[in-house]
Amino acid sequence: MLDVGTGTGIAARQLQALRCRVLGVEPDERMAEFARTTGVDVEVATFEDWDPAGRTFDVVVAAQAWHWVDPVVGAAKAARVLRSGGRLAVFWHVSQLPEQVADAFAVAYERAVPGTSFDFRAAVAGYQRMFDLAADGIRRAEAFTEPEEWRFDWAQTYTRGAYLDLMPTQGGLTRLPPDALAEVLHGVGQAIDAKGGTITVPYTTVAVTSVLR
Repeated sequence: MLDVGTGTGIAARQLQALRCRVLGVEPDERMAEFARTTGVDVEVATFEDWDPAGRTFDVVVAAQAWHWVDPVVGAAKAARVLRSGGRLAVFWHVSQLPEQVADAFAVAYERAVPGTSFDFRAAVAGYQRMFDLAADGIRRAEAFTEPEEWRFDWAQTYTRGAYLDLMPTQGGLTRLPPDALAEVLHGVGQAIDAKGGTITVPYTTVAVTSVLR
């Protein structure tokens, strides 16, 4: 398997646990180095510029990363490195916070960064645009079967501390100054406290996938 945008290797390690042989491609040297320390083989490059050196793969995946790849160029590159009948599967995990916590998130973010357009709930709805762009890119590559959208529902329960540790890694929060981030975390933390100190977050994993003709 080829893991595009492997990052720190979170998805790659899970695939390895299923006895897949995984090669990661990652443009950030720091994340690639971390992934290597966990046993993931990673080459540093953008997927568009990466040199496969004649290697081919049964599956190309991208976990939470395909929106950083040109959808048409990426699909065409995947077609070149896949074996006959190979599969391209790009996927994202879409969460939906409990309403009380989502409201607290929105209020705290507006207070911390007045006048911003970021809305967590709108960001979740915006995932559909990424799915559509991925599917359109696959079609335009003219090498794959009609793309399908696969959905898998699951849920994760977090303690207050665990969720607040996760939040700074999310889009929209990664570049906040420390004082603004602290204010957002404080507001969300209070909402989680009001729910008893834990929250259960529903997720849907959505994969856009197709087979090389």
